[in-house]
Amino acid sequence: MPKEQVLIIKLGALGDFIYSIGPMQAIRKHHPEAVLTLMTRQSFHELGRQINIFDKIIIDEEPKIWELLKIFRLRDILKSKNFSRIYDLQTSDRTNFYYKLIGSRNRIEWSGIVRGCSHYHHYERPTLIHTQDRQREQLRIAGIVDVAEPDLSFMDASLKGFDLPSRYALIVAGSSPKMKVKRWPAQNYAKLCEILSQSNIIPILIGGNDDTDVIKSIVNTCPTAINLLDKTTIFHIASLGRQARLCIGNDTGPMHIIALTKCPTIAIFRTASFPEKAAPRGNNVKLLIKEKLSELSVEEVASSIDL
Repeated sequence: MPKEQVLIIKLGALGDFIYSIGPMQAIRKHHPEAVLTLMTRQSFHELGRQINIFDKIIIDEEPKIWELLKIFRLRDILKSKNFSRIYDLQTSDRTNFYYKLIGSRNRIEWSGIVRGCSHYHHYERPTLIHTQDRQREQLRIAGIVDVAEPDLSFMDASLKGFDLPSRYALIVAGSSPKMKVKRWPAQNYAKLCEILSQSNIIPILIGGNDDTDVIKSIVNTCPTAINLLDKTTIFHIASLGRQARLCIGNDTGPMHIIALTKCPTIAIFRTASFPEKAAPRGNNVKLLIKEKLSELSVEEVASSIDL
């Protein structure tokens, strides 16, 4: 007898993908014998592979509406797999279109927010419901009630090459280049790093190429900080979080990874970023929220640190 074919759709972004790992793992437990396929962006292929629950991964090129050949190719791929159930964890206008692209006549069970699907999850959009709560409710409607926190134990990259100090704090001073308004000023991070160094906690700066100016500015002011700019993968970040004394950073994807490792985390958010919807969660997380991040003082952040 052919195995059940199940598809999970999750395209991004990083923080949302990380929180979706818990629901993905719950879906695997609910369909233990199924051929489980992930559809995602190329940038998340390796992360999806390392979760180690998927049998296959489909890359969504996210074709534009005028790229008809790509759209038809994607339609043919989705139809050819004979999926019996699809979990749309992206729940976007794009993935709603994919439901219509496949066609309701195929009688595929669909868990998502598109009207007419078999397991319809209704909520008002835009929503202030946190990603975790929203996805748990979505899966409850689909018959899955046991949805645990994401298990990131598979994210265990070796740290042997980093020569780490015994006491360190992770500093995530950057953000998406399109959302620099989410960044607490670099000069404030530099002053905070000096305070940490004076307490024998070495700041370790992590980020990508888009954060070069910010991190270089901090290092110039606080030369005791360790610069790991563009030297860490998301798998290293999880490993670093497990050993760190604490983490301080902006509203950006790596903060969710670090918070889920149970590292004491201080997350800095603008009111306009809807922290009730998007902030890291947990007893190990403190949120510092201001309408304007320039109004958040170094003293206020420093006083929130349990040294």
